[in-house]
Amino acid sequence: MADTAALLRLLAWLSPAFPTGGFAYSHGLEWAVEARDIRDGETLFGWTGALLRHGSGRNDAILLRHAHAAAGEIETLASLAELGRATSATRERRAESSGQGNAFARAASAWNTSLFPPLIARAGDLPYPVAVGALGGVSGIDADHLCIAYLHNFAANLISAAVRLVPLGQTTGLAVLARLEDSITDVARTTAAATLDDLGGFCLRADIAAARHETQATRLFRS
Repeated sequence: MADTAALLRLLAWLSPAFPTGGFAYSHGLEWAVEARDIRDGETLFGWTGALLRHGSGRNDAILLRHAHAAAGEIETLASLAELGRATSATRERRAESSGQGNAFARAASAWNTSLFPPLIARAGDLPYPVAVGALGGVSGIDADHLCIAYLHNFAANLISAAVRLVPLGQTTGLAVLARLEDSITDVARTTAAATLDDLGGFCLRADIAAARHETQATRLFRS
């Protein structure tokens, strides 16, 4: 039954219905669609897979795992939050991660009322992976399961944005999500022993997209 309780929490916390406001962010994908970098299922698969393996998805997985390991250690979590904010390549990326992290902390008070108030008081804005990892750690959620669920949510949010922007059909979007399963599991596996020195990436086009989105003339998303 302990495993069942953990599964129920994962399903709730990383559900699209959980009120983090993730639907309002595209992670720079909106500019990539306008620039025709993303125009169909194949280009969406390549873009999202690169972010997972070599960009912000991998960095988020590392931060989440370290936050999970720190559990209720407020000073360590505050340092991770600061580092997480520093890994954001652009102003909008930082606002996206912090906005979702702060919203997650507010909504998650239904499960834990003691973790986030002192952490937010000490750390300020909470990057999304740090907030999720911290709650998972103090709640005894398996780190691998938490990481996989988080990365699945990361990919699903990008696909949802692309379905609306390109536009793509739901069937195409689901096909892309299915093809990304190997990337999700590989990133979860390879970050299990990653240190904070392993943070970094090489998704320059995605970083450029996030920066150019800030001055994009017509925008549906906040990032």
